[in-house]
Amino acid sequence: MKHESITDEQIVRQVLLGNTESFRIIVERYQRPVFGMGMRFFRNRDDAGDFTQEVFLKAYEALGSYAGRAPFRFWLMRIAYHHGISRMEALRTTEQAITDEMPANDESPEQGSAKNEIREILHEAVRRLPERYRICVDLYFFLELTYAEISEITGFPVNTIKSHVLRAKAILRDGLKGTAAEEYHEL
Repeated sequence: MKHESITDEQIVRQVLLGNTESFRIIVERYQRPVFGMGMRFFRNRDDAGDFTQEVFLKAYEALGSYAGRAPFRFWLMRIAYHHGISRMEALRTTEQAITDEMPANDESPEQGSAKNEIREILHEAVRRLPERYRICVDLYFFLELTYAEISEITGFPVNTIKSHVLRAKAILRDGLKGTAAEEYHEL
């Protein structure tokens, strides 16, 4: 049987039955889109390459949890998305700790403190969004993906994604009222 004629679901079954070499076909099929997502997260080839390997390792280890309710590529890209978000949060935490220790060149301590407060309020507000909205907001605003690319990752129709982004922005606007981030211009 040619690789192209074997479905992802058939490959998953083969791997789960012990033919672990078949997972190589999954890697070949999805290496490019996973690497592309890594580039959007990290903006350099080395980190995107490490990210790609980590995603496939995570997918392989979690293969038994794939229930087949959605196409395999959506399941895999969700793993990639969540892994990227986790790595970015870890990087932000590390960078924030370093930034907190360094004085800013062109801003007063009060300005730096205000920016940090607004950044933290925004991140917390986004974290509190319902997951379906948060995923669309993260992918659209932070990773700068198109609606079509988000649709490929989430399986949501493009119009649903547009609706989720609009609703998330309204929730964020309401949730930020009375905070230091209320006047944030991007919303």
